[in-house]
Amino acid sequence: MASTGRGLSLSKPDRDDLNHRAIAVVPKREKLCFRHRMTNDDSPLPNDIETLKQLVRIRDVELSQARAEASNALAQASNARAEASSAEALIAHLRLMIEKLKRDLFGPRNERKARLLDQMELALEELEAAATEDELAAEKAAAATTQVRTFSRRKPARQPFPAHLPRERIIVPGPTACACCGSKRLAKLGEDVTETLEVVPRQWKVVQHVREKFTCRDCEKISQAPAPFHPLPRGFAGPSLLAMILFDKYGQHQPLNRQSDRYAREGIDLSVSTLADQVGGCAALLRPLYELIRMHVFAGDRVHGDETPVPVLAKHQCRKGRLWTYVRDDKPFAGPAPPAAVFFYSRDRTAEHPERHLGAYSGILQADAYAGFNRLYAADRHPGPVTEASCWAHGRRKFFELADVATKARGALSVLAPLAVEAVKRIDAIFDIEREISGRSIAERLAVRRERVAPLVADLETWMKAQRGKLSRHSDVGKAMDYMLKRWDTFTRFLHDGRICLTNNAAERALRGIALGRKSWLFAGSDRGGERAAVMYTLIQTARLNDVDPQAWLADVLARINEHNIQRLDQLLPWNWKRMAAKLAA
Repeated sequence: MASTGRGLSLSKPDRDDLNHRAIAVVPKREKLCFRHRMTNDDSPLPNDIETLKQLVRIRDVELSQARAEASNALAQASNARAEASSAEALIAHLRLMIEKLKRDLFGPRNERKARLLDQMELALEELEAAATEDELAAEKAAAATTQVRTFSRRKPARQPFPAHLPRERIIVPGPTACACCGSKRLAKLGEDVTETLEVVPRQWKVVQHVREKFTCRDCEKISQAPAPFHPLPRGFAGPSLLAMILFDKYGQHQPLNRQSDRYAREGIDLSVSTLADQVGGCAALLRPLYELIRMHVFAGDRVHGDETPVPVLAKHQCRKGRLWTYVRDDKPFAGPAPPAAVFFYSRDRTAEHPERHLGAYSGILQADAYAGFNRLYAADRHPGPVTEASCWAHGRRKFFELADVATKARGALSVLAPLAVEAVKRIDAIFDIEREISGRSIAERLAVRRERVAPLVADLETWMKAQRGKLSRHSDVGKAMDYMLKRWDTFTRFLHDGRICLTNNAAERALRGIALGRKSWLFAGSDRGGERAAVMYTLIQTARLNDVDPQAWLADVLARINEHNIQRLDQLLPWNWKRMAAKLAA
């Protein structure tokens, strides 16, 4: 209740009715006069108190209407902004899908298109986030008015959560009486289930292995079960913890000091030296598996080889070591052998290292034009010469760097090289056919290459020789042509052997993780650290090549290796482990 100036108490509905009636009795001419006076501060106001009260009420109503109109306009503007953001995000999403479909249909034409896809994905992330913010703002603005319906953005249908995830049912208490008539005779008709994806934070626990002691009542001798095997002697860490430490360090590129800090924030005190002890022990324990993988790789008819620099911490300086990798992958020619990769560490890049790595190998080596491999190709080499197969991706890259439009736009190139553009187009035509025959048998690959690829390769050679004669010896395009023409026999060897791939990308992909890791751990601590890294990279990369979760595999292997028959260690290799796990799951 409210009190008027004359002492009469009125309720809120009565006051509202009185205001409307007061406005209704004011002549239209006085309302116009009031508006005129409100816009003109010099105009005199009436002296009649009742008229003034009526005019104030008119002003309050008009202000309320103006506020409502402003709220409606704000809600409409927010809806329009949300619709625009949603449309922009949808357009970006469709463009990205089109580019990906083109990439799947025609193959990755060049590195520039791969970078374009990455940029489009980043732009899509920002647009999606902005669209969600605008949608929430539109909902908030529409909540302040009843005349504007909030904008709801159409979102892509989400796939159901995987069936293997455990489900936790939380029953929301239902009504105890009918909301319509109040009856308590309710019968369950069904239920609606809303699923929310949740994550359980990492949980630490201490596993206690209790060995009870028993004494004999007759001879008083004490009996006790033998102590269980631990992955490491006198070790305190279980296999799952050891696998997590190893995978974080070598698979996720997280140095031990960062792991130690993260564990400390979770209430677990594990110093860097303690973690380093576990890493060293596990590397020694898993060394037999490393040797089995190495023998498997070099038992293949063809391997990919490459190396990458690794900074190594030395006394008063940081010198450059090398990590070498050799990959066996027979999938391109439908080979039955499982893929694998082996890594080696060396202090430098001299030729003695690949000669030692490939000392007993005499198959096909797909690599770049590194001079350290040359003695492996000698005809009088024992046990036999290694067959050299050059990488077309390296040859193409030299032309692409000269033809890259993005590089020219940044100002790194003064003139776009038309001959380099033409060379890239011709080489891409060869790549397109090679993608079609990937995964086919050796005979099928060889037949297609002789029929469709050989003419393109011959035309490319003729064209490069003709153009090279017109260029200066100092021309960058001429140098790119010389790189291929001087090794033309090794570049065209794939036309006569269906096992040979067009590129050495398998080895480059194996080294990609190391290139990413250098940004995190900066350098290896020592030569011994580089050798341990080679062992662990071999195990983790081989597991990935066989579509095996490296951390799960390492945890199971560490739990079983001490009790496993040493003559059957090959059962723990990733491809055999995967097969056994599938049988147990079935």
